[in-house]
Amino acid sequence: MSRPVALPRLRRVVARPNVLFGGVYGAVLASSMVAALTKYGETSRADWLYDARWLLITAVASALAHGYAHLIARRGDGSRTGVRGALRVLADEWPLIVATLPTLVMLLGAAWGWWRSEGIEYVAFGFNIVLLFAWGLSAARASGRTWRAALAVGCVDALLGVIVVVANALIK
Repeated sequence: MSRPVALPRLRRVVARPNVLFGGVYGAVLASSMVAALTKYGETSRADWLYDARWLLITAVASALAHGYAHLIARRGDGSRTGVRGALRVLADEWPLIVATLPTLVMLLGAAWGWWRSEGIEYVAFGFNIVLLFAWGLSAARASGRTWRAALAVGCVDALLGVIVVVANALIK
């Protein structure tokens, strides 16, 4: 069975652990933040602006925390990283922030009146679940699985994402 030409490129870009981790974590973080910050009933544009601000702050803080943890872990295995290496480790957390941007744009759009804000949290939640499906599908295809198996993996990953987000919302 021959593989499509695009598969090696997909594997090289998407299957990098920091891209997969950051993409999945960012989508779950964005959904969880919207669920936690959403107030029941009618919300104002100021509420959505507040939520967007907190989503951005939390995404950046999470990326910095993950980068910092990776930096400490590298020291623990004897690796030495200078300032450039440390900055590179922190910069490698970009996928986490990028994965939160669609939700951030949705919240800002609601705040700035680009579209109605009523129900935007459900749109963001649905989008992020589709994003989790896409991450699972992409990772499965990059690992060489068939389309059928990759679709199943994507569905399971999306379901797991729903469970994690609902659990986070219930905990709030």
